[in-house]
Amino acid sequence: MEVMNDDLAALHARIDRTNELLQRMLAEVAKTPSTHAIFVDAGYLYAAAGRLVAGTEDRRAFDLDAEGLIDALIDRARTVFADSRLLRVYWYDGARRRIHTAEQQTIAELPDVKVRLGNLNANNQQKGVDSLIRTDLESLARYRAISDAALLGGDEDLVSAVEAAQGYGARVHLWGIEAPEGRNQAEPLLWEVDSQRTLDLDFFKPYVSRRTAPAYETGTGRPTREDVRFVGAQIAAKWLVARGRETMAELLPGHPYLPGSVDQDLLVEAESLLQYSLRGQADLRRSLRDGFWAHLQAQC
Repeated sequence: MEVMNDDLAALHARIDRTNELLQRMLAEVAKTPSTHAIFVDAGYLYAAAGRLVAGTEDRRAFDLDAEGLIDALIDRARTVFADSRLLRVYWYDGARRRIHTAEQQTIAELPDVKVRLGNLNANNQQKGVDSLIRTDLESLARYRAISDAALLGGDEDLVSAVEAAQGYGARVHLWGIEAPEGRNQAEPLLWEVDSQRTLDLDFFKPYVSRRTAPAYETGTGRPTREDVRFVGAQIAAKWLVARGRETMAELLPGHPYLPGSVDQDLLVEAESLLQYSLRGQADLRRSLRDGFWAHLQAQC
């Protein structure tokens, strides 16, 4: 009888130790922040946003401010995934022989952005992009690198990518672009995802513009990066007075990103001061933000 009691006591002790270990593990998991990533099918983005804003899917007929749009997507994701941190933005596009175009190279140089290229065939159709999205989604979900994925796309071939990520416990949230008529996303894809959101005309208007004669070109030529940086600092100084230090200080934790509405106000005011369009000019846009941030940080 005494031996049985000893065995029971030992069993209880092992159970207590196991429970303690489980509690520690759960506590560690609770302290680990959730992580999300944004996956952008650029082919879908250009076609759907171009049709919505510029009335055409032809990339040659409009300009896309990719840097501004990516910042706006990051800002939107912060709102949707409030208790989560961004891993990065994955930008999937096609290119001849997978050689970056100048625009794709500029996008690839942006912070927290990874450009992944499929091929373009003779008809300018993307090949291999869907498989790249699936590989990344599945791999990141398998290794618990992300808990949530925001997928901006519409192709039915993405269903397998969604299923693969969900199989490893990740949640996939489909983001779409408002269609002037009908749908621009496959129904099977809509059925598979965990949630759906549609980004409307107002969201894309600041970042898509139909190509016409160059705006703001008044003979003064293209401003230098230092010129634009100085204007960014000027605007920051003006905003500090107008909006107050506390309001502006709220922006600092988000460095180097600005909320979409603030970034758009900064762009519009800078273009007015410079009398020059900064749309689609990533290097000047970065200089503008650098000057803005530098002035704010100098006042702290």
